[in-house]
Amino acid sequence: MHSTLFAHIPVEHTERYTLQNPQLLKTDVTIGSSPVLARQGAMVAFEGQVDFDSQYRNRSWRNAERMTGERLELMRCKGNGIVYLANFAQYLHIMDVGHGITVDSSAVLAFDGSLNVGIVAVDSAVEVASAGAYNLELSGGGKVVLMTSGEPLALEVTPEKNICVDSDAVIAWSTSLRTQLQAPTSTSAVWRRRGSTGEGWEMHFSGSGHVLVQPSELLPPQHVRASGVLGQFGMGAGGLSGNNLGGSRN
Repeated sequence: MHSTLFAHIPVEHTERYTLQNPQLLKTDVTIGSSPVLARQGAMVAFEGQVDFDSQYRNRSWRNAERMTGERLELMRCKGNGIVYLANFAQYLHIMDVGHGITVDSSAVLAFDGSLNVGIVAVDSAVEVASAGAYNLELSGGGKVVLMTSGEPLALEVTPEKNICVDSDAVIAWSTSLRTQLQAPTSTSAVWRRRGSTGEGWEMHFSGSGHVLVQPSELLPPQHVRASGVLGQFGMGAGGLSGNNLGGSRN
Protein backbone atom coordinates (compact mmCIF):
# COMPACT_ATOMS: atom_id res chain seq x y z
CA MET A 1 0.00 0.00 0.00
CA HIS A 2 1.47 3.33 -1.11
CA SER A 3 0.40 6.82 -0.12
CA THR A 4 1.87 10.21 0.68
CA LEU A 5 0.21 9.75 4.08
CA PHE A 6 3.06 7.46 5.10
CA ALA A 7 5.44 10.42 5.01
CA HIS A 8 3.73 11.59 8.23
CA ILE A 9 5.34 9.15 10.64
CA PRO A 10 6.27 9.79 14.30
CA VAL A 11 9.30 12.04 14.71
CA GLU A 12 12.33 11.08 16.77
CA HIS A 13 12.52 12.70 20.18
CA THR A 14 14.78 13.16 23.19
CA GLU A 15 12.62 15.64 25.09
CA ARG A 16 9.37 15.23 27.01
CA TYR A 17 7.54 17.47 24.51
CA THR A 18 8.19 17.31 20.75
CA LEU A 19 6.14 18.83 17.95
CA GLN A 20 5.05 16.08 15.58
CA ASN A 21 3.93 18.91 13.31
CA PRO A 22 2.85 22.50 14.08
CA GLN A 23 -0.56 21.29 15.31
CA LEU A 24 0.21 17.95 16.98
CA LEU A 25 2.24 17.37 20.14
CA LYS A 26 4.18 14.20 20.93
CA THR A 27 4.57 13.75 24.70
CA ASP A 28 6.80 11.15 26.35
CA VAL A 29 5.30 10.65 29.81
CA THR A 30 8.26 8.50 30.91
CA ILE A 31 10.60 11.53 30.82
CA GLY A 32 10.65 13.70 33.92
CA SER A 33 9.75 13.09 37.53
CA SER A 34 6.37 14.89 37.49
CA PRO A 35 3.22 13.88 35.61
CA VAL A 36 2.03 15.61 32.45
CA LEU A 37 -1.15 17.63 32.96
CA ALA A 38 -3.13 17.98 29.73
CA ARG A 39 -6.43 19.50 28.67
CA GLN A 40 -9.17 16.92 29.02
CA GLY A 41 -10.14 15.42 25.67
CA ALA A 42 -6.90 16.50 23.96
CA MET A 43 -5.50 12.96 23.53
CA VAL A 44 -5.73 11.79 19.91
CA ALA A 45 -3.54 8.65 20.22
CA PHE A 46 -1.13 6.95 22.58
CA GLU A 47 1.41 4.11 22.72
CA GLY A 48 2.40 1.92 25.64
CA GLN A 49 0.93 1.76 29.13
CA VAL A 50 -0.47 5.20 29.98
CA ASP A 51 -3.04 6.03 32.63
CA PHE A 52 -5.33 9.05 32.25
CA ASP A 53 -6.74 10.42 35.50
CA SER A 54 -8.68 13.57 36.25
CA GLN A 55 -6.42 16.06 38.00
CA TYR A 56 -7.03 16.60 41.71
CA ARG A 57 -7.38 20.21 42.83
CA ASN A 58 -6.76 21.32 46.38
CA ARG A 59 -9.39 23.29 48.29
CA SER A 60 -7.91 26.73 47.60
CA TRP A 61 -7.86 26.09 43.84
CA ARG A 62 -11.45 24.79 43.86
CA ASN A 63 -12.60 27.83 45.83
CA ALA A 64 -10.83 30.18 43.40
CA GLU A 65 -12.44 28.45 40.42
CA ARG A 66 -15.87 28.68 42.01
CA MET A 67 -15.46 32.40 42.71
CA THR A 68 -13.83 33.42 39.44
CA GLY A 69 -15.13 31.00 36.83
CA GLU A 70 -11.56 30.63 35.55
CA ARG A 71 -10.99 26.91 35.24
CA LEU A 72 -9.03 24.46 33.17
CA GLU A 73 -10.29 20.87 33.10
CA LEU A 74 -7.16 18.74 33.25
CA MET A 75 -6.21 15.10 33.10
CA ARG A 76 -3.06 13.59 34.57
CA CYS A 77 -1.07 11.46 32.09
CA LYS A 78 1.37 9.03 33.66
CA GLY A 79 2.89 5.65 32.98
CA ASN A 80 5.26 4.31 30.34
CA GLY A 81 4.52 5.46 26.84
CA ILE A 82 3.84 8.22 24.32
CA VAL A 83 0.76 10.45 24.18
CA TYR A 84 -0.23 12.55 21.16
CA LEU A 85 -2.15 15.72 22.01
CA ALA A 86 -4.01 18.25 19.85
CA ASN A 87 -6.96 20.65 20.07
CA PHE A 88 -8.99 21.68 17.00
CA ALA A 89 -5.80 21.80 14.89
CA GLN A 90 -4.59 24.91 16.71
CA TYR A 91 -0.92 25.85 16.42
CA LEU A 92 1.19 24.61 19.36
CA HIS A 93 4.17 26.20 21.06
CA ILE A 94 6.48 24.68 23.71
CA MET A 95 7.71 27.24 26.23
CA ASP A 96 10.01 27.20 29.25
CA VAL A 97 8.08 28.98 31.99
CA GLY A 98 11.17 30.54 33.56
CA HIS A 99 10.31 33.53 35.75
CA GLY A 100 6.59 33.09 35.12
CA ILE A 101 3.88 33.72 32.54
CA THR A 102 0.29 34.89 32.82
CA VAL A 103 -1.99 33.09 30.38
CA ASP A 104 -5.63 32.49 29.59
CA SER A 105 -6.59 28.93 30.45
CA SER A 106 -8.21 28.55 27.02
CA ALA A 107 -4.73 28.79 25.48
CA VAL A 108 -3.18 25.95 27.51
CA LEU A 109 -2.81 22.44 26.06
CA ALA A 110 -0.45 20.80 28.57
CA PHE A 111 2.20 21.54 31.17
CA ASP A 112 4.53 19.88 33.66
CA GLY A 113 2.95 18.91 36.95
CA SER A 114 5.98 20.40 38.72
CA LEU A 115 4.88 23.95 37.88
CA ASN A 116 3.23 26.23 40.41
CA VAL A 117 -0.26 27.21 39.24
CA GLY A 118 -2.30 30.11 40.58
CA ILE A 119 -5.37 32.09 39.58
CA VAL A 120 -4.80 35.83 39.62
CA ALA A 121 -7.08 38.81 39.07
CA VAL A 122 -6.31 41.56 36.58
CA ASP A 123 -8.03 44.17 38.66
CA SER A 124 -9.33 47.14 36.67
CA ALA A 125 -11.18 45.04 34.11
CA VAL A 126 -13.53 43.90 36.90
CA GLU A 127 -15.10 47.36 36.71
CA VAL A 128 -16.00 46.93 33.05
CA ALA A 129 -16.65 43.19 32.81
CA SER A 130 -19.30 41.86 35.16
CA ALA A 131 -17.84 38.37 34.94
CA GLY A 132 -14.48 39.66 36.19
CA ALA A 133 -11.07 39.11 34.67
CA TYR A 134 -8.83 36.28 35.82
CA ASN A 135 -5.81 34.44 34.45
CA LEU A 136 -3.67 31.45 35.19
CA GLU A 137 -0.21 32.27 36.48
CA LEU A 138 2.44 29.59 35.92
CA SER A 139 5.84 29.70 37.60
CA GLY A 140 8.72 27.40 38.54
CA GLY A 141 10.90 24.98 36.66
CA GLY A 142 9.08 23.29 33.79
CA LYS A 143 7.40 23.73 30.43
CA VAL A 144 3.96 24.65 29.16
CA VAL A 145 2.47 24.03 25.71
CA LEU A 146 0.37 26.95 24.47
CA MET A 147 -2.18 27.06 21.65
CA THR A 148 -2.86 29.83 19.14
CA SER A 149 -5.28 30.27 16.27
CA GLY A 150 -2.69 30.68 13.52
CA GLU A 151 1.00 31.41 13.82
CA PRO A 152 1.62 33.96 16.60
CA LEU A 153 3.76 37.04 17.08
CA ALA A 154 6.06 37.42 20.11
CA LEU A 155 6.53 41.10 20.94
CA GLU A 156 9.27 42.32 23.26
CA VAL A 157 8.43 45.01 25.83
CA THR A 158 11.22 47.17 27.22
CA PRO A 159 11.29 50.22 29.51
CA GLU A 160 11.81 52.30 26.37
CA LYS A 161 9.16 50.51 24.27
CA ASN A 162 5.62 49.88 25.48
CA ILE A 163 3.23 47.67 23.51
CA CYS A 164 -0.53 47.93 22.89
CA VAL A 165 -2.37 44.75 21.87
CA ASP A 166 -5.97 44.04 20.88
CA SER A 167 -7.60 42.46 23.90
CA ASP A 168 -9.17 39.69 21.80
CA ALA A 169 -5.82 38.66 20.28
CA VAL A 170 -3.47 38.50 23.28
CA ILE A 171 -2.68 34.98 24.54
CA ALA A 172 -0.06 35.32 27.27
CA TRP A 173 2.53 37.65 28.70
CA SER A 174 5.46 37.73 31.10
CA THR A 175 4.18 37.94 34.66
CA SER A 176 6.68 40.73 35.34
CA LEU A 177 4.89 43.12 32.95
CA ARG A 178 2.51 45.85 34.09
CA THR A 179 -0.84 45.85 32.30
CA GLN A 180 -3.59 48.38 31.75
CA LEU A 181 -6.84 48.08 29.84
CA GLN A 182 -7.55 50.93 27.44
CA ALA A 183 -10.93 51.74 25.91
CA PRO A 184 -12.67 54.56 24.02
CA THR A 185 -13.08 57.59 26.27
CA SER A 186 -16.72 58.10 25.31
CA THR A 187 -19.01 56.17 27.65
CA SER A 188 -21.37 55.26 24.82
CA ALA A 189 -18.48 53.71 22.91
CA VAL A 190 -17.17 51.43 25.65
CA TRP A 191 -19.19 48.41 24.58
CA ARG A 192 -18.69 48.73 20.84
CA ARG A 193 -15.68 48.69 18.56
CA ARG A 194 -13.67 51.93 18.48
CA GLY A 195 -15.56 54.33 16.22
CA SER A 196 -15.86 52.98 12.68
CA THR A 197 -12.44 51.30 12.76
CA GLY A 198 -13.62 47.97 14.18
CA GLU A 199 -11.14 48.24 17.07
CA GLY A 200 -12.20 47.92 20.69
CA TRP A 201 -10.47 47.18 23.97
CA GLU A 202 -6.70 47.30 24.02
CA MET A 203 -4.11 46.02 26.47
CA HIS A 204 -1.19 48.32 27.28
CA PHE A 205 2.00 46.56 28.47
CA SER A 206 5.00 48.21 30.11
CA GLY A 207 8.14 47.00 31.84
CA SER A 208 10.43 44.24 30.61
CA GLY A 209 9.19 41.00 29.08
CA HIS A 210 7.25 39.56 26.15
CA VAL A 211 3.66 39.46 24.92
CA LEU A 212 2.29 36.64 22.74
CA VAL A 213 -0.33 37.66 20.17
CA GLN A 214 -2.32 35.41 17.83
CA PRO A 215 -3.50 36.49 14.35
CA SER A 216 -7.15 36.13 15.30
CA GLU A 217 -9.68 38.12 17.31
CA LEU A 218 -12.21 35.31 17.53
CA LEU A 219 -12.89 33.09 20.51
CA PRO A 220 -10.82 29.89 20.50
CA PRO A 221 -12.49 26.77 19.05
CA GLN A 222 -13.24 25.21 22.42
CA HIS A 223 -15.51 28.17 23.25
CA VAL A 224 -17.29 27.76 19.93
CA ARG A 225 -18.00 24.12 20.76
CA ALA A 226 -19.25 24.98 24.23
CA SER A 227 -21.49 27.86 23.20
CA GLY A 228 -22.57 26.70 19.76
CA VAL A 229 -21.85 30.19 18.45
CA LEU A 230 -19.48 30.19 15.49
CA GLY A 231 -17.29 33.23 15.01
CA GLN A 232 -18.38 35.10 18.13
CA PHE A 233 -16.20 38.06 19.01
CA GLY A 234 -14.59 38.52 22.39
CA MET A 235 -16.95 41.11 23.84
CA GLY A 236 -19.82 38.59 23.91
CA ALA A 237 -20.52 35.96 26.56
CA GLY A 238 -17.18 34.72 27.85
CA GLY A 239 -15.35 37.15 25.59
CA LEU A 240 -13.52 39.87 27.47
CA SER A 241 -13.72 37.80 30.62
CA GLY A 242 -12.80 34.72 28.61
CA ASN A 243 -9.58 36.36 27.46
CA ASN A 244 -9.07 37.74 30.98
CA LEU A 245 -7.69 41.10 30.06
CA GLY A 246 -7.17 44.49 31.57
CA GLY A 247 -6.09 45.81 34.86
CA SER A 248 -3.03 47.19 36.45
CA ARG A 249 -0.80 44.60 38.02
CA ASN A 250 2.58 45.28 39.57
